[in-house]
This record gives sequence, C-alpha cells and structure tokens, in this order.
Amino acid sequence: MAFSSRLLSKSKQFCGSQITFQQTHAIPARCFAKQADRPALKGDEMLKGIFIEVKNKFETAMGILRKEKITIDPEDPAAVAQYAKVMKTVREKADLFSESQRIQFTIQSRTQDIPDARSYLLTLKEIRIKRGLTDELGAEAMMFDALEKVEKELKKPLMRNDKKGMAVLMAEFDKINKKLGIRKEDLPKYEEQLELKIAKAQLEELKKDTLEAMETQKKREEFKDEEMVSPKSLDIRNFI
Repeated sequence: MAFSSRLLSKSKQFCGSQITFQQTHAIPARCFAKQADRPALKGDEMLKGIFIEVKNKFETAMGILRKEKITIDPEDPAAVAQYAKVMKTVREKADLFSESQRIQFTIQSRTQDIPDARSYLLTLKEIRIKRGLTDELGAEAMMFDALEKVEKELKKPLMRNDKKGMAVLMAEFDKINKKLGIRKEDLPKYEEQLELKIAKAQLEELKKDTLEAMETQKKREEFKDEEMVSPKSLDIRNFI
C-alpha cells in the first residue's frame, strides 16, 4: 500500500540517520585529541582536515549500517545484543570511542587539575549523573565513607599528591571492591554489560522516535485510514 511504502521509507531514513549520529557525536573530541601531536596548521587547513576525517568516519559507519540488520525491539535480548555488536563494529572500523572510553576521556579531562580527593570524587559523581549511570551497588557512598575515614585519621583534607595518604585510600577502595565482588580482571565483562545497557537505551529511543515519525506521517490525509507498521518489522538497510 502507498502508506506502507512511503511510511517505511520515511521512518527507515530517520532511523538510519539517528543510529549514525548517536555513534558519531564523539568524533570532534576524538579528532582534536589526535590533532594534539600533529604540527600546527593554519585555520583553513585544520578545518579541512577535521572535515575530511569526520566525513570518512561517517561514510565508514554508513557502509556498515547498510549491510548489518538492526531490529528495533529493545525488549528482545537478541535484538539488543545484535545492535550492540553492530555498533561495536562501527566504532572499531570508524575509529570511534566506546561509551566507556568516552567516560574515561571525560574523567581525565575534567579531573586532571583537581588537587584534592574529595573534589575528585564529587566530579566523578557529577559525571556519573550526567551520563545517566546508576550506582546500583552503592559503591559511591562507600567510597565517600572511606575518604571520610582517611581524612579523619589525617585530620586534614586528602590531597592527591599525598602519596602516603592516597595509598591508604586506595587500600580502602580495594576492600570495597572485594566486598562488592568487583575484580580488575572482570572489567571487560563490566564494560560489555554497560554497552548492552546503552544499546537497549538507544533502541528504546529509536523506537520512540520511529513511532513519532510514523504518527506524524499518518496525520496526512491520504494515510489517515491506513494501519501503522511495527517498528521491529522495519529494515532500515533498504533506505540508508
């Protein structure tokens, strides 16, 4: 039917663009980070270089999305896992940050000039909240309690250049990790779990945006009597 073909076209185009831009929004930071070790360039040359690099990354990402099937079904674990796999491929081929790498980059840039441990932890908390990450284990409160204990023993604020004091704090953090069952060797597993949570959240957003796009299209007179299709039935590869 006319509604189905035109509606699918509009919706899939929308979804394809949404997926790509969700993954490429960190490109500028990545580009500037790489530019740091390069010789100084004139303004126009630098902008041209950044544009070409972003363009190449975008085309690489689109090439992958034209081949890999994505099912817009955030309630299906298999669909979420497949979406996460595709996005991982996009990041690796287009040389983009993963979410954990973006968080690490943000932490490094935001905390490098912070002198004391308490301000450092407060900044980590702020970053966590802005990223929409939850502290399900309650580790954050335990870290602040540990800092409180160390500073009480020192009888002064703990500075990050205080090697002895920081060593004591790190020992307290190790106790917390052990209590919570967190091991350094399990970090790749935690990163994978984070990426799956992010993948599900992005699919939920895609589903929402797709339904809104279809609702808008259906308001047109020629489509008002037609039925909407399910987002999970869409194959965006045909319209990217």
